[in-house]
Amino acid sequence: MKRYVKYLISIFVLTIIWCIIVLNGLLNGWWHKAITKNKDTESFITAVNEISKNEFVGNFAMAIMKDGKVEKEIYFSYNKPVDRNTIFQVSSLSKFVSAAGIMKLAELGKIDLDTPVSRYLKRWQLPPGEFDNEQVTVRRLLSHTAGLTDGLGYSGFEMRDSVQTIEASLTKAKDADEGISGEVRVGIEPNSAWKYSGGGFTLLQLIVEETSGQSFNEFMTSGLFTPLNMNSSTYILDDSLKSRLCEFYNADKTTAPHHYYTSLAATSLYTTLADLETFFQIFLKGKNGEPIGRGQLKPETLMSMREGHWDIMGEEIYGLGSMLYIDIESNEDIFGHDGKSTPPVNTAIRINPVTGDGIIVLETGNPDLATRIASDWVFLKTGKADTLLFSMLIGKTIKIASAGILFIILFFIGTALWRKKRKTIADSA
Repeated sequence: MKRYVKYLISIFVLTIIWCIIVLNGLLNGWWHKAITKNKDTESFITAVNEISKNEFVGNFAMAIMKDGKVEKEIYFSYNKPVDRNTIFQVSSLSKFVSAAGIMKLAELGKIDLDTPVSRYLKRWQLPPGEFDNEQVTVRRLLSHTAGLTDGLGYSGFEMRDSVQTIEASLTKAKDADEGISGEVRVGIEPNSAWKYSGGGFTLLQLIVEETSGQSFNEFMTSGLFTPLNMNSSTYILDDSLKSRLCEFYNADKTTAPHHYYTSLAATSLYTTLADLETFFQIFLKGKNGEPIGRGQLKPETLMSMREGHWDIMGEEIYGLGSMLYIDIESNEDIFGHDGKSTPPVNTAIRINPVTGDGIIVLETGNPDLATRIASDWVFLKTGKADTLLFSMLIGKTIKIASAGILFIILFFIGTALWRKKRKTIADSA
């Protein structure tokens, strides 16, 4: 009996050790095969070109940034050609750009990041519930820590006339992704957990309108896009820009419809690779080591956007409207945002604030290509799996961990049976 207890203890100890090794491997990308072994830009571009031949790509535009400047751009298209001025709808990458506009609103003194949002709202209020709505602030909405449990996720509308008002969408979004209630409410204690909320950014959209006296698109255009010469960026696509809109595709190569959204701030920015290169540059460091902001946002504002407001297992994951992908030197993180929607649109931007290097990827027709490429760029630069690559590797990691645990168990079962057989033979002799 004592021997079997030792076996059980050994199995438990070795399982723990194995799980620690596997987790460390996950964090350091041991289970990931990068698209290229070489870290230079040309090898990376060659690998991306190979992917485009083996996977369906509807439209694709990518920029590699070096020291804040464009080092290389590449494009692919299934039909209508695309270039740096082709307009893409960028899904949740919109949140990153929208957050910069909301921070501009705070700089103008129209809002305070830590004031209850109820003070700014006249057209709609969060419904009463178990938790204190007065704990919902702009800062917590920007960082997904306000306790909202909508889980949105917007699918959009094929007809512009079907788009809901902001108030109706906040009450119950008709275009909520399947399985999502679409109701924006406080469902957990504010600042007690990180929970991604598209509805939180739609609520921020309403706050911008209530406090600026402009529509959300008008404020973003006059407050950010026009001063930065991002003249192809908008949340409402007008006829003058529609001819430059890229085509949308399903994953099976069939043409997909263009969708319209109530959730402009969360989901529906239209922009170009060229404009996002300009936006990228406002985060670059000047001679004093602070973001330059191009005269539109203060350095301290831009730095606060990438300060961690929530962490998981000690790793910061989200700032103010920006994803924190992986920690690097000088207490900094590679940051930015990704976007993903259906029909397949996938977008990604990664910014290294220390070096000024980064990547921007916009694509349609493939559900995760932009994220995979951007995460691979981070992996090649840092040797680590960023936040989204980490999540993509979890399934593979579980299989590796399970195989190892099974081996440990079978090894000790086999050892026990072998010893028992030897004992039986010895006793019979």
